[in-house]
Amino acid sequence: MPQLRIALAQVNSCVGDLEGNAGAVVDWTRKAVQQGAHVVVFPEMHLTGYPVEDLALRESFARASQQALESLAVRLADAGCGDIAAFVGYLDRDSMGPRDSAAVLHQGAVVARQHKHHLPNYGVFDERRYFIAGQSLDVVRVHGLEVGMVICEDIWQAGGPVAALGQAGVDLIVAPNASPYERKKDDQRLPLVARRAQEGGAPLVYVNMVGAQDDLVFDGDSMVVAADGTLLARAPQFVEHLMLIDLDLPGGAARADGEVDGFAVRRVVLSDEPVPAFEPEHSPGVVEPLPDEAEVWSALVTGLRDYVHKNGFSSVVLGLSGGIDSAVTAALAVDALGPDAVYGVSLPSSYSSEHSKSDAAELAERTGCHYEVQPIAGMVDAFVNQLGLTGLAEENVQARCRGVTLMGLSNQFGHLVLATGNKTELAVGYSTIYGDAVGGFAPIKDVPKTLVWNLARWRNAEAEKLGETPPIPEASITKPPSAELRPGQLDTDSLPDYELLDRVLDDYVEGDRGYDDLVRAGFEPELIDKVLRMVDRAEYKRRQYPPGTKISFKAFGRDRRLPITNAWREGKQ
Repeated sequence: MPQLRIALAQVNSCVGDLEGNAGAVVDWTRKAVQQGAHVVVFPEMHLTGYPVEDLALRESFARASQQALESLAVRLADAGCGDIAAFVGYLDRDSMGPRDSAAVLHQGAVVARQHKHHLPNYGVFDERRYFIAGQSLDVVRVHGLEVGMVICEDIWQAGGPVAALGQAGVDLIVAPNASPYERKKDDQRLPLVARRAQEGGAPLVYVNMVGAQDDLVFDGDSMVVAADGTLLARAPQFVEHLMLIDLDLPGGAARADGEVDGFAVRRVVLSDEPVPAFEPEHSPGVVEPLPDEAEVWSALVTGLRDYVHKNGFSSVVLGLSGGIDSAVTAALAVDALGPDAVYGVSLPSSYSSEHSKSDAAELAERTGCHYEVQPIAGMVDAFVNQLGLTGLAEENVQARCRGVTLMGLSNQFGHLVLATGNKTELAVGYSTIYGDAVGGFAPIKDVPKTLVWNLARWRNAEAEKLGETPPIPEASITKPPSAELRPGQLDTDSLPDYELLDRVLDDYVEGDRGYDDLVRAGFEPELIDKVLRMVDRAEYKRRQYPPGTKISFKAFGRDRRLPITNAWREGKQ
């Protein structure tokens, strides 16, 4: 039976870094060639990085992408990689505008191009716009085997390009992807890939990006699925990885050219000579997806690390309150960047408890990060006395003095400020603009409060398994949450119990359920009224919050957006 050795290059890219991304193609292709691969597949739009957002509208950027692709083909040949068929994603442009595209590079030339669809001005592609009438499908012949290609959303709907390739006749389908991470996404991803492989009647090689870009994080999870939907191989999550697999392919696919099911099929011959029979060496097996907490922690670490490094920062600074949110954020930062790059600052006011100060110091000792104390009581007094502030205004000025202090340290030493708020607080507006909401990145912005606690317990348990010091003090996990902006203050003075609150928010924010739906779900009307009112009135705060890693289906700032000026209020209909 004919054979091919396929290399899946699950790699990280940076938007706009055409030179760096091209260099990565050369490096990883060289590794694939050294291991005898005949085909190497890179993720969607790897050459430009993904998502390019408004850069797609610039003709200059599209031209630079096209030129980089042509140069890359020559670089690969000069590097001794001309014989391999390299599938590389990039941004193209034609009379229809910018196009999400991929090309096949071989023997120093661009020998085939696949244009998926028009690429309008939106961040992550909308599945409703995935198809363009008259889309062409290039099929390349590699060592006598027909290899078809689809890009990302091409696999989302039945009866699309994959079905057309099946009718045209192919021995193998490759699918470059840039599929952002969401919790439990593999529950949908693997069945989808399996269905498309069955529909195309050929093994499907799914190569996904890894790394982070702004608020998106990509988990890899690249895979190979047989024609009958059986999972043959899967790569690890959240790491760059070159996965090689030797495939026995039936060959002799029926070859229908011209128009097939509305798609223009074009065949390009790279080589007709079959690969001499060899004993398969690469059967990488299936790496199981990470458990939920490990998966989320890896996503948050990856998102923070890439945001810091890709934006040219070498260190971060954050306030350490002794509470659970700042403790988890600090532990994430140390895991992502190392303790020497993390600067924790205790910012006690006259209302700060002794245990909050000692818990902050203990966390710094456990993690090894830098630590200093900057009391803010004098700053607060200056504002309070001059302006005559009382009540909420006095409380908020404490948070704002902390924010000013952290931003001052950022300006002085070049640190990136991390905001430590969680999704629950962000949902109900339990934060202070220009106070605890200041910063350049918010690592746990999309993490509900109850999940913050679960992550803390999981991270400590993992440390104990490895014989390491758990990074998060037990007191930070077990004590009642408090902003400590007035004597004896607790979060529950203003908010429902977090377990209950997160259940309501999950239905209202993630599920878009209305008042009547929530009543039918068993929540008390008074609770619904209070929570929905807080969520709807806090939109202006969310618009001013720093970006943070997306881990849910509906992250604030990207997936969920309400009008700020909005007279509609959910209520009994």
